[in-house]
Amino acid sequence: MAAAAGGMLWFALTLTGPATRTPPAEGVLFGVWQVLYDTQAPSTQLLVAAVAIALLLAAGVALVESRIATRYRRSDDAGGTPLAAKPVMARTAGVHHGPVTVTVLIPAHDEEDRIAATLASLQEQTRPPDRVVVVADNCTDRTEELARAAGVEVFRTVDNTHKKAGGLNQALAVLLPELGENDTVMVMDADTVIGREYLATAESRMTDDRALMAIGGLFTGEPGHGVLGQFQRNEYIRYDRDIRRRRGRLFVLTGTASIFRSRALAEVAAQRGRLLPGVPGDVYDTVALTEDNELTLALKSLGALMTSPAQCTVVTEVMPTWRAIWHQRLRWQRGALENLGAYGITPQTWRYWVQQFGIGYGAVALLSYYAAVFTMAMSLDRWVWFPFWLGIGAVFMLERVVSAWRGGWAARVLAATLLPELAYATFLNVVFLKGVFDILLGRQAQWSHISRSADGKVVVKGGGQG
Repeated sequence: MAAAAGGMLWFALTLTGPATRTPPAEGVLFGVWQVLYDTQAPSTQLLVAAVAIALLLAAGVALVESRIATRYRRSDDAGGTPLAAKPVMARTAGVHHGPVTVTVLIPAHDEEDRIAATLASLQEQTRPPDRVVVVADNCTDRTEELARAAGVEVFRTVDNTHKKAGGLNQALAVLLPELGENDTVMVMDADTVIGREYLATAESRMTDDRALMAIGGLFTGEPGHGVLGQFQRNEYIRYDRDIRRRRGRLFVLTGTASIFRSRALAEVAAQRGRLLPGVPGDVYDTVALTEDNELTLALKSLGALMTSPAQCTVVTEVMPTWRAIWHQRLRWQRGALENLGAYGITPQTWRYWVQQFGIGYGAVALLSYYAAVFTMAMSLDRWVWFPFWLGIGAVFMLERVVSAWRGGWAARVLAATLLPELAYATFLNVVFLKGVFDILLGRQAQWSHISRSADGKVVVKGGGQG
């Protein structure tokens, strides 16, 4: 798609006759390389063509996504898409399975500094959970003690070497056989606080639509951690805005807090090694670096309906250091790419492939822009201000401010300054490229656990393969 867009733009550029163009400025880079730099703004004809091409590409992606979603909403293939709406409605028709219940699983590894706030947010729900289980995985601190003091159950993993996914698999292997059609399971990180209406909203949605298989949260970042924390909050605010504008049609069932119908999780476990990658009987794929993203792909591949209601809000931890965010995002980016590689190109994964190509195109385009600015600055005798590109920058700045508006004045001021967020975007692009190169070079993926020591310092613990 990027190549096609570039080809069409090149064709549009040829429509502007050479006689109407101003000769390019000449310069010499480092006294060796002769540079020709075009200082004339694009023609109106070219601008119109570029905007039209962009709109056509965006409309094409939206149209294909809509057709695929409609197709799977209407699927009646109980063998290939057992969680699609029609098979689910046919299977549950005329049978009352009782009220919707909510069992909360909280996987925790040395989370004594966070677990209390997480449990408190559950106790403050307008609709309290029916059961709360802390999945204590190889804890060496007071996590289990604090959980029991709060009055919740503790499930201790046994010889688990597969991190969060392995611990949840052990707990779900015991829990799922006890649950019925209207029983749901919420998986919630131990560093997360959910909004007071989350469980009430989820219960209402699950009660009203028995074909609905999963509900994801809309997350924002916790306060604090200076400018780096605000970078992440702005990023999460924009993601929240995108999902709201998509009317809850989510990209990922966030691992911070999502609710699943028990039947959906049981079906995923049953289809591992058949319709889905992974070990038969496991709900979570223990090979995946990003188990929440992989589970989303698994459910979509089985035809499951899912949504992220605006009332299901989540406040999650932000990374306090550049090193911590590097490890977190490298795991996210590489995990997403590896998940897509495991599933291949299918109707359900097509949208995600387009997203990854878009991220890659953006990374190359931004770095190319930096290279062009550097080349111009070093080769020409004087700095040239381009009103056209200043105007483009102003439009970009306006978009940044509007999209982060809900974050308050701190978010708006940071967005308006533009350059700091541009630097943050460059950092994320470098992380993306690092993930791509690691995959191409066959480097083993590592799972890192980020926590705080007793004196408040951030600790990044490297693990084994994810």
